[in-house]
Amino acid sequence: MGVFERFLSLWVALCIVVGVVLGNVLPEVFNYIAKLEYAHVNLFVAVLIWLMIFPMMVQVDFKSIKDVGKKPKGLVLTLVVNWLIKPFTMAALGVLFFKFFFADLVDPQTANEYIAGMILLGVAPCTAMVFVWSHLTKGDANYTLVQVSINDVIMVFAFAPLAAFLLGVTNITVPWETLLLSVVLYVLLPLIAGAITRNVLDKKDDHHRLHMFLVKSKPWSILGLLLTIIVLFAFQAEKILAKPLDIGLIAIPLLIQTYGIFIIAYVAAKFMKLPHNIAAPACMIGTSNFFELAVAVAISLFGLHSGAALATVVGVLVEVPVMLSLVAFANRTQHWFKG
Repeated sequence: MGVFERFLSLWVALCIVVGVVLGNVLPEVFNYIAKLEYAHVNLFVAVLIWLMIFPMMVQVDFKSIKDVGKKPKGLVLTLVVNWLIKPFTMAALGVLFFKFFFADLVDPQTANEYIAGMILLGVAPCTAMVFVWSHLTKGDANYTLVQVSINDVIMVFAFAPLAAFLLGVTNITVPWETLLLSVVLYVLLPLIAGAITRNVLDKKDDHHRLHMFLVKSKPWSILGLLLTIIVLFAFQAEKILAKPLDIGLIAIPLLIQTYGIFIIAYVAAKFMKLPHNIAAPACMIGTSNFFELAVAVAISLFGLHSGAALATVVGVLVEVPVMLSLVAFANRTQHWFKG
């Protein structure tokens, strides 16, 4: 884990400060950026999102999917947690906190947007950072790759319907055209482009050129993430200065969700008698989020100024330190599992 990944929460916090400052000092610049839209998709932010997502998609190896039947229990655990549990618990926690516990602290419209952002985080299983968590827990790298590849394929088909269903359940109007466009733009096309790039770079199947590409593209991915955060918080600057408490309010249910999902997955892995090098990464995949996708879709659906966009970015701020604490816990409890 490099210095940027290890201190990602610090860089995110610094970018939040920079974004808020720039949003107040140069509001006309960000007003201009906000107008660069097509079909409710901000083109400037779309470029930054692609900088983040594309290197991650190049890592996905579709050839690994053929090995899906060799160790099915870990994959079943991940899929059940990602698609049958986590989205619904996230929606439930969002409604519980912002419709009841925090109802007197946040106006109804803003509360709906925060819930929407949390739902988008809940229906976007992790793609990239999970390789880091797997490595830190000494997970089976090949099996992690199989899990991520299967999840990405499912996400192409399941993300939009599941997000629309949960957003509809919480009485939030869903512009289907924008949601489907976001899935195509931020999942399907990067996945296809990543597969083509991987095939071209790895024709000799020695992974050398592929590895060099990933090493060189990694800083661009991080740059895209940090610039996106600056832009998001620049647009949120006025709201943040008026309501700094809201970031803490959003973080509370996100923390409960992350630790709660990990406990569910870890206990299930123990019950299923999975070896630790399968159990740990399976639980990490089920716990973490594809926050880059959630941010992009929140911007497309609700706008750069929205509470939904703010909620997804708070997810970035919360996730890294929480996941590192879960990595430490998983490493200390290896003896709970066989292998």
